[in-house]
Amino acid sequence: MERNDNPTQQDLDSLVANSPLRAIKIVAWRDLDDPEAGGSELHAHRIAALWAQAGLDVTMRTSQVPNAPEEVTRDGYRSIRKNGRYSVFPHVMAEGIRTRSSGDTALVEIWNGMPFLSPLWHRGPRIVFLHHVHAEMWNMVLSPRLAAGGKFFEGSLAPPLYRLSTVVTLSESSRDEICASLKLPEDRVIVIPPGIDPRFQPGGTRSSDPYVVAVGRLVPFKRFDDLIRHLVEVKTTIPNLRASIIGEGYERANLEKLRDELGASSWLELPGRLSDDEQLDAYRSAWVVASTSGKEGWGMTLTEAAACGTPGIATDIPGHRDAIQDGQSGILVGSDASFAESLREVLINDQLGASLSEGALAYAQTLSWERTATDIFAHLSGSQEHTRS
Repeated sequence: MERNDNPTQQDLDSLVANSPLRAIKIVAWRDLDDPEAGGSELHAHRIAALWAQAGLDVTMRTSQVPNAPEEVTRDGYRSIRKNGRYSVFPHVMAEGIRTRSSGDTALVEIWNGMPFLSPLWHRGPRIVFLHHVHAEMWNMVLSPRLAAGGKFFEGSLAPPLYRLSTVVTLSESSRDEICASLKLPEDRVIVIPPGIDPRFQPGGTRSSDPYVVAVGRLVPFKRFDDLIRHLVEVKTTIPNLRASIIGEGYERANLEKLRDELGASSWLELPGRLSDDEQLDAYRSAWVVASTSGKEGWGMTLTEAAACGTPGIATDIPGHRDAIQDGQSGILVGSDASFAESLREVLINDQLGASLSEGALAYAQTLSWERTATDIFAHLSGSQEHTRS
């Protein structure tokens, strides 16, 4: 399909109508309702909803969500959530082996650290979402022995099976990392950026005091402990600074303890997971959105904030390098030592802040979920992958 710079839902509808595909099954680790859901789950949800709206029969298969129904219909697609956090992988593979794929059904596998090994059991159109390589993240969440097993599986055992697979990632920098780390062929890894929900747009009232916002799961690789230390350093020269770290996760107790030890509890909030409207208000009132994450496939919070006119300051890592246009929509920081200084500079320099805000808005206007869903479906419906990798 010739690329349309501004595809709409009607473009996607037309593409679907002229495709032999009528159903899509998505296999993923977690559902959007999972307490630990993040950018990967939001990405899958937005695409599934747009495909369903275009007339496709879309089913998502994930692990169970605690204290929630096994099956739910959401925005036109069906999500089946069963089996445990780790047992979901063999169960999904067994289901795939037992089920004979029909020619009008395609598979989307979301490889989130541990793959479902779809090349071994699905015959038909297939595509793989791989947002980033987990690498050192295994050590942050698992015991040394399990982490070593995860790294071996991700880095050595699984990649040869996917050499003929079409792999979709979010950014050029993530593509470079995937090809280098997993040795996947460069011509099999394509870049399709995520979109931005249209509700993210300028509005509301900007905070009268310098206000920094960060959003994400409270987990080790997000390195919110580093952000707290940077904010405390900035506070010494900007005494009216306020900040919020929005999100939930198992690192909450450690982060609250660090905040209290550093004497930041009166001005640094950890409000938990906010409603959509509350998060939108936070983006709009912030002067800067910050991310000290050590691993990202993109950085959706950065582009969501950009759509509200709020520039970002983030670590210079794969993913962030595409979510921020350095010096135009925000600033990429190459070392911990300079993060606080970069943050301070944007907060005190009104001219720089205004320029970055203008650049953030311009960049955000190039991203849409309709474009993402249309481009991915074009590759999926054109796939000729019917044999084992």
